[in-house]
Amino acid sequence: MTQEQLTTFLTNAKDNTSLQEQLKAAADVNDVAAIAKEAGFSISADGLNKAQSRLSEKELEGAAGGDGCLPCFMSFPSW
Repeated sequence: MTQEQLTTFLTNAKDNTSLQEQLKAAADVNDVAAIAKEAGFSISADGLNKAQSRLSEKELEGAAGGDGCLPCFMSFPSW
């Protein structure tokens, strides 16, 4: 997974309410990775865990239009 892939995925999530709903329902980082894969992105759970330290909470919330649709990112035990 590249930073570009993750950035593109988050940008896509910001503009895609269906994807936002799927992410809201994600139970863990593995679910998020599976959702990303279904959406055509090469993103792994391990890559998400590593990237989390590089992304600010603001960037993650911004991916969901600023309405907190990605709270699961901040609540993962490994994050």
